[in-house]
Amino acid sequence: MMAATFAAVFIALYVAHSVGDHWVQTSHQAAHKGAAGWVGRLADARHVATLTATKSIVLAPVVWLLDLDLSVLGLLLGFGVDAVTHWWADRRTTLARLAELTGKAEFYALGTPAHPAHPVTAQRGPAAHLGTGAYALDQSWHHAWLLVAALLITTV
Repeated sequence: MMAATFAAVFIALYVAHSVGDHWVQTSHQAAHKGAAGWVGRLADARHVATLTATKSIVLAPVVWLLDLDLSVLGLLLGFGVDAVTHWWADRRTTLARLAELTGKAEFYALGTPAHPAHPVTAQRGPAAHLGTGAYALDQSWHHAWLLVAALLITTV
């Protein structure tokens, strides 16, 4: 039964993460969360607050309809770890430094003008594309911590 509970919790968090990171996050939050100083910190905090609220709203009916047995402590720990790690990565310089330390700096720059093979049009202007290496590393970081959060929520 615990495996089924974990699966339900993880799926709900994963879906809510995608909705919260892409639909709920405002353009202002996305544009400013990596800025230096309090402007960036506060934009990131507002993003994480709305993201955590989205995850709570999505998880609540799953818990209720499936009659999942979760503890308040597990929920607080899971959501807390998820929020802190999400805020940390979304400050941008932190994840960029981690990419550099792990030998992923070139991949992090993929799809941006900083990468030697950045996409350009025939007129040498920036070409449209779907995502960057930074985005891929950002999302995989969040997914890994969603797994940890789901484990905490399910087992504590």
